[in-house]
Amino acid sequence: MMRERLARLTSNILNPFLVSFGVIVLLAFESTPTTGAALKWAAIAVGLSVLPVFIVVVYLVRRKKLDGIFVNPRAQRTKIYLLATFLAVVACAVLVSLEAPRLLEVTFLAGLAAIVVFMLINLFWKISLHTAFMSAAVTVMIIVYGATGAWTLALLPPVAWARIETKLHSPPQVGVGALLSAAIVVIVFWSFGILGR
Repeated sequence: MMRERLARLTSNILNPFLVSFGVIVLLAFESTPTTGAALKWAAIAVGLSVLPVFIVVVYLVRRKKLDGIFVNPRAQRTKIYLLATFLAVVACAVLVSLEAPRLLEVTFLAGLAAIVVFMLINLFWKISLHTAFMSAAVTVMIIVYGATGAWTLALLPPVAWARIETKLHSPPQVGVGALLSAAIVVIVFWSFGILGR
């Protein structure tokens, strides 16, 4: 019982929304010269991505269209993937048109690529978005901050364990989610010349 409680707590705290929010804020401060500019870009980026998806998910849960914020069958994920894809396209377009910091632009492009890939996989299989988002975040932190960002690797095993312990995902679903998202981030960042700069 204690293991399950700990797993649920870990899963709820290190969730995709909070992880995405943290990455966006850190990258906004990393890629801008002033606090004001960082806060501006963080607000725009969060307002175009994390916030609207979270609001819609909460609304759907309250209307009983989804089983839960972090717990739902594969079939219920389709509408969320479609919304997230639409918002990611809009966010990328807005960030590019407003000449946002390149680091944010590329991160959102990687996010868009990941969402599309995950949506296609979701047609026949369910992968762990918790481990996918955490793995992507860890990969971005290591690319941007080097050895300093490597400590975030310690956050990935607890998330993977939590999703398996709560029986919400199988080990392959957790593993594929983590590996695939990391690969997408590496490929996109390398394509835009950020990796290895």
